[in-house]
Amino acid sequence: MVKATGAGVRPTIRMVAAEAGVSTATVSYVMSGRRGEGGPGVSDSTAEKVKSAAERLGYRPNQAARAIRTGRTNTVILSLTMLSDPWSLSVIEAVQRAAAPLGITPMILGDADWARVLQSQNADAVFVDAVRGPDRGALEELAGRGTTLVVFDEILEPAGFDVIRSVAGPGCKLAVEHLLNGHREVACLVPAGSGRPLGGPRYHAYTSALEEAGIPLNKDFVGTFDGTTLGAYAATMRLLSLKDRPTAIYAVTDFAAVSAINAAQRLGLTVGRDVDIIGVGNTIEGERMSPSLSTVGPVDFFDRIAHLLLKRAVDGGAPRGGAGAGPAVMDFPWHLFVRESAPHRTAATRLF
Repeated sequence: MVKATGAGVRPTIRMVAAEAGVSTATVSYVMSGRRGEGGPGVSDSTAEKVKSAAERLGYRPNQAARAIRTGRTNTVILSLTMLSDPWSLSVIEAVQRAAAPLGITPMILGDADWARVLQSQNADAVFVDAVRGPDRGALEELAGRGTTLVVFDEILEPAGFDVIRSVAGPGCKLAVEHLLNGHREVACLVPAGSGRPLGGPRYHAYTSALEEAGIPLNKDFVGTFDGTTLGAYAATMRLLSLKDRPTAIYAVTDFAAVSAINAAQRLGLTVGRDVDIIGVGNTIEGERMSPSLSTVGPVDFFDRIAHLLLKRAVDGGAPRGGAGAGPAVMDFPWHLFVRESAPHRTAATRLF
C-alpha cells in the first residue's frame, strides 16, 4: 500500500495505480469521467477500486494537463444577458444538473459581450442567449474556427452552429386570451425606452388579442419599464394605483410577472383573486413560487437545451456531413400553463 503523502506533495496517477494495483492507463480511463462506471476492459469492481484509491490519496485529475492531452476543457460557457431573470436561472439550473454527472463545469458569462470574450476563452461548448445584429457575423467566424455554439434566436439559421428557436408570438396570444376570458381591464408590462422601441411580437400579441375581442387599447394600461426587475415592479405599482385599475396583467416575461406579483402583494392585493397575472417563459422559478405563476412557454425547454449543449460538448461539436447531420434547429411549440396567479375563469366567475 502506498503511504499517505506528506504535506505539499500532490498525489499522482502513478501513486493511485500502485495503491489500486492496476495500470496507469486504467486509472486514466476511470478518472476521465467519460462514463460513470467502468468501460471496455475495465470492470465495475476495478473502477470502484480505482475510485476508492484516489479518494484515500486525495488524488484529483490535473485538468490543465488533460485539456492539453485531449483538447477538451471539461467546461461549457453560458452567455446570459440578464442573470437575475428566472429564464437565465432556469438555464443555469438545468445545465448544472445535467453537467455534474459528466464532470463538466458550467462557467457563467454575465454580460452580452460574448463575441469579445470567446476570442480568447476556450470551452467545449458555448450557449449564447441573445445575438445583436452586429454580432451575427461573429457567430460564423467563431464556428469556422471550431468553437461549438448553441444559439437561442428566433430568426437565425444554422451556419456552423445549432439554433434553439422558440417563436413567442402565438404563445403570447394564448396568454392574453386566457386573461380576456375573465377580464376586460387587462394591462401589459413591456420593456421600452432607452433606445428600445415599444413593439415586437410579444406586445403585438397583446394589441391584436384586444382588437379581436373588441376591446379598445387603453394606453394607461400599457406599463412600460426599463427592462429591469425594479422597473417592472415600479410600472406595476403605477398600474395598480390607477383609480380605475386593471384587473389582470399580461407581462411579456416571467421576470416581469414575478415583479408584478411582488408589487400587487405590497399593495395588499391577493393575486389570483383581486388581480390575475400571467407571464411568458415557463421558468422554474415561476412554477415554484407562491402563488405559482401562470405562464406560456415550451415544454421541457431548459432540460432539452442542456441536453443538446452537453451532447455537443462531449461529442466535440455538431456532426458534419451525411444525411440529416450537422448543426440543427431545435424548434419548440408553446403551451399555456394555468396556475394560481391566473386561474381558469368560467362565465360565472368573470370579473366584468
